[in-house]
Amino acid sequence: MDTHSLGRTRQTPAARNHIVYTDHKGRKIPYADKITPEPILNNNAARDTKADSIRNSYNSQFKVGIYGWRKKCLYILVMALMFMMIINLALTLWVLKVLDFNSEGMGQLRIVPGGLQLLGQALVLDSLFASSVKSRRGHPISIESSRNFTVSTRDAHGIVQSRLFLSHDRLEVNVGRLEVRDARGSLLLGAGHDAVTVGADNLLVASPAGASFNTAVQTPLVKAPPSKQLMLESPTRSLEMHAAQNIALESRAGDISASCLTTFRLRSVAGSIRLDAPSIYMPKLKSALPLPPSAAHSHDPHHQNIYQLCACANGKLFLAPPHGVCAAREESLICR
Repeated sequence: MDTHSLGRTRQTPAARNHIVYTDHKGRKIPYADKITPEPILNNNAARDTKADSIRNSYNSQFKVGIYGWRKKCLYILVMALMFMMIINLALTLWVLKVLDFNSEGMGQLRIVPGGLQLLGQALVLDSLFASSVKSRRGHPISIESSRNFTVSTRDAHGIVQSRLFLSHDRLEVNVGRLEVRDARGSLLLGAGHDAVTVGADNLLVASPAGASFNTAVQTPLVKAPPSKQLMLESPTRSLEMHAAQNIALESRAGDISASCLTTFRLRSVAGSIRLDAPSIYMPKLKSALPLPPSAAHSHDPHHQNIYQLCACANGKLFLAPPHGVCAAREESLICR
């Protein structure tokens, strides 16, 4: 028996059969060379059973992929990411549509050489920083605010140098000197710490109440506009006019009237007062009663409207009969 067993071990090895297995999708599964006994090769049914067992053993040992709850979680995650990507894409397209993005800019905002161009209205919710704001050619620019509007300038250290404040009831300008110039650059109005300068040819006050000055006014000429009256009036205090040399009151086509409540004085210190006119009227002078008749022609009817101008000791004027002494019968009543 041992000799027989020894003889079997020394027999020539059986022929090697190369068996190639395939999975359920038809893919080839390489398998190592295996010595297949001759009886198995001759039996087809046994060979198929052997191949199936080997295939199942291979699949159980080398299983590749994600299975079970991990596979479900992976699919759910992929679907969620795909859904979020679709939503983001839709929102992005909606934002681009609403804001009207295009190759030139956004909506009515265009990118031009040197800055931005706005074709419509702009609403600034916070601060606006710009070196220059200009309107389109041929169109005005309008800046509106619901409460107030402030424009400020600062120096290199951030200190406010000038400020323009516009509210619903006032306009404030805080500057060292304010100047208003015309299109030619000529000064029309200048205001500083020491003086206010009016550079226009004419200063016109259109208010019906005129112009009110709390202190002195220094000017070389005060003139009313054409076909208008010029009135200098002090309702509650006195009105004084002073000049280093001369004061001239002239009316070329009308009258000059001066009225007061109590006393109107014309006084000359070193000169005289000259009334140069063809006629001088003093209609409301008192007339003195004539003295006792001393001349025969005192009752001449041709001399009833002729009087002589007399003066009292205090300077008051009165009228007296044309003939006789320039005196009044009741001088105490006339000259008081």
